[in-house]
Amino acid sequence: MKPLDTPRLHLRPFTEQDAAFMLELLNSPTWLRYIGDRGVHTISEARAYLTDRVMKDYDELKFGMYLLELKEEGIPVGTCGLIKRIGLPEVDLGFALHPDFEGKGYGFESAYAVLNHAFTELGMNRLIAITVAYNTRSIHLLEKLGFTLEGKTQLPDDEEELLVYGIDRQPE
Repeated sequence: MKPLDTPRLHLRPFTEQDAAFMLELLNSPTWLRYIGDRGVHTISEARAYLTDRVMKDYDELKFGMYLLELKEEGIPVGTCGLIKRIGLPEVDLGFALHPDFEGKGYGFESAYAVLNHAFTELGMNRLIAITVAYNTRSIHLLEKLGFTLEGKTQLPDDEEELLVYGIDRQPE
């Protein structure tokens, strides 16, 4: 999976060495509220989450979630990338920021880069994104990127209703 750069961020594939950051992100209040508890509570569980779920996609799908780092400082701030979820018909754009770095434009900056990469370099023609109806910041970000609300869904083994947004590749 090819790293990406934006003016302020370096987007790179996760490694096992990112387990401490992933543990903190997965247990942050915003992750738990808007995405849900993944049952990851130790460094070893975070390492397994990375290898079994996140990094597995790199080889199998040739895309996945990136670790977002501040270019200048190399500090991890969040994650953004593409996911093929069971229960969804198309590839999903996902993103989450550590609470200390929310509201600074990193979500839009990274999501725009991933969206552009998906359409121009991976040859995808359409993406979707899901969010809970009460996550107004994610909804705003998706709409700013050009996604439009298309309906509602539930993922397998999840009772929470999710909004489904979609975007099609624009002709060049």
